Amino acid sequence: MEHPYIPNAVPEVKASMLAATGAADIEEFYADIPESLRLRRPLDLPPPLRGEAELVRHVGGLLDRNTSTRDALSFLGGGCYAHHVPAVCDEVNSRSEFLTAYAGEPYEDHGRFQALWEYQSLMGELLEMDVVNVPVYDGFQATATALRMAARITGRGRVALATPIDPDLRSKLDDYLKGAVTLGGPVDGDDLAAVYIGYPTFLGVVDPRIPSHVEAAHAAGGLAVVGCDPIGLGVLAPPSSFGADIVCGDIQSLGMHPQYGGGHAGFIATRDEERFVEEFPSRLFGLVPTTVDGEYGFGDVAYERTSFARREQGKEWVGTAAALWGITAGVYLALMGPTGMRELGEGLMARCRHLKDLLAGIDGIEIPDAGLPHLKEFVVTFTGRTVAEVNAALRERGIFGGHDLSEDFPHLGRSALYCVTELHTKADLDRLAAELKEVLA
Repeated sequence: MEHPYIPNAVPEVKASMLAATGAADIEEFYADIPESLRLRRPLDLPPPLRGEAELVRHVGGLLDRNTSTRDALSFLGGGCYAHHVPAVCDEVNSRSEFLTAYAGEPYEDHGRFQALWEYQSLMGELLEMDVVNVPVYDGFQATATALRMAARITGRGRVALATPIDPDLRSKLDDYLKGAVTLGGPVDGDDLAAVYIGYPTFLGVVDPRIPSHVEAAHAAGGLAVVGCDPIGLGVLAPPSSFGADIVCGDIQSLGMHPQYGGGHAGFIATRDEERFVEEFPSRLFGLVPTTVDGEYGFGDVAYERTSFARREQGKEWVGTAAALWGITAGVYLALMGPTGMRELGEGLMARCRHLKDLLAGIDGIEIPDAGLPHLKEFVVTFTGRTVAEVNAALRERGIFGGHDLSEDFPHLGRSALYCVTELHTKADLDRLAAELKEVLA
């Protein structure tokens, strides 16, 4: 049967393709799939919507059931953030010459290569690191890859976790590092490949003990891998300043809207040392002079180390990149500049401080680590009602409360992670405090 949305579904086309491959029928292509994995019956799905107008209406109805951060006052964070996205970011990343996750070859894709090289350069300046990769899928993959790099560099197989991390990140690491790297244990020992440090931590704290974790890693012969949110580096010292060997994280905060699991891309940064560069599995773009005086080209650095060149002999498999988001982050950083990034970071920390002070004065609320610096997130503990009850009451008032930590961090009690960004005004923060005071009364 022909299908309006599946290419080559016309019977005559399928027959010609079978003839070209020499296969008698499509079943020959699936011969290696075990019988236990084959359904052998149609999926239990409703009938297809074959008209475009009907399909558009159906999908629109599904989307209309969502309440976005544009429709409600949101204090959610925990890894995906509603920061301001300058219009130029959307304008540039929607241009046809950029609108794909892929980057081709230097002779056909010179403009994209230059845009990504500019992104790498801007990130390198922000991080005070020499080498930055073309972005991978997200910050989780970047972190897992950074830890595997550390294991290969040191020849060791264990990573200690020095700070609290996102449970979803921990799940990704357990999956990605399985069979190669063990997570946990003390920050010492001759099996220590690296120490992973969050900066800020998942709970939002800019922990003053971070430099000591770096020193401990180095004392044990391991590497210091620091995961950071780059949006704070206009005011926070870059991890390289206190000895980080590999810096990784997500660039979602640099010009990307929060959206249905998308809008993420992962960066990895190191010093320009061969032992680090040769362990990057992802693409690196460099600048070289051409045969024309004053003219430069942009292309892959040490391409032979990648799985693109070595296939199954590559250190890790790297497929589709998130190159479009790298270009977007490059536009964002170029627009902001050093002064803009500093002012942004100062504004985030000031808003965070103001909200901490407001909430600390409400009966039924405690602020753990209130005296420590926070960039844009902090933990709020409710002494009476559960987080679920508080969030439900806030939703009725058009507010998304904090990310519930009760299940993943039970030692914190009835706690939630509240996030503020430059989109929040003083009136927004005062409104949240007033509504929480009523809810908890």
